[in-house]
Amino acid sequence: MIQLDCYYSLSSPWAYLGGPQLQDIVRRHRVRLVLKPYDFQAVVPQTGGIPLKTRPEPRRSYHALELARWREHLGMALNLEPAHYPKGAPSDPNWNKYPGWMVIAAQLKGLDAQPLSHALLRALWAEERDTADAAVRIAIADENGYEGAALQALEQTPETLAAYRLYSAEAVEQGVFGAPTYVLHGERFWGQDRLPFLDRALDRVRQLRSR
Repeated sequence: MIQLDCYYSLSSPWAYLGGPQLQDIVRRHRVRLVLKPYDFQAVVPQTGGIPLKTRPEPRRSYHALELARWREHLGMALNLEPAHYPKGAPSDPNWNKYPGWMVIAAQLKGLDAQPLSHALLRALWAEERDTADAAVRIAIADENGYEGAALQALEQTPETLAAYRLYSAEAVEQGVFGAPTYVLHGERFWGQDRLPFLDRALDRVRQLRSR
């Protein structure tokens, strides 16, 4: 089976906006999707990315403009200034790591973590829910058919944290400088607006395999 890797952060609005399209691509091409939450704040300064809070104001304002455009284009609910998306230094530096660790824990249990991932992103960007709160994550997981308490208990196990470190190291090696970045056979597709190119690349892979 073809493997598709997705490097992203559980605080990325672009990962949220791309979620339904990604799920459709995975379903149609029958690929194995591996979600790889990584340490965005640690990785992107090494690979050329610029975290939003450190960008000049014109770039920050344009980011908001693009979010509004894509929100309208895709017909998806999204708050441009969600209540629980810190603008400055958050009091808890792991605030956006916890949901990523929950997604990793789900995958390590052999579960399809994509619905959970999208639900966590939707909660942050469209539902004004604090996904840094363990009780909120448990509730979101439960609402989507997972055993929330069991997954939350696995978030900081050695196995989960080792996978998180591995994905972060892979992101550096792959030259990932933004989120989401989809990687197919070593080829990078940065941003949810590149999903049509990924779709076509998968078409080519399938055609080659059918010969």
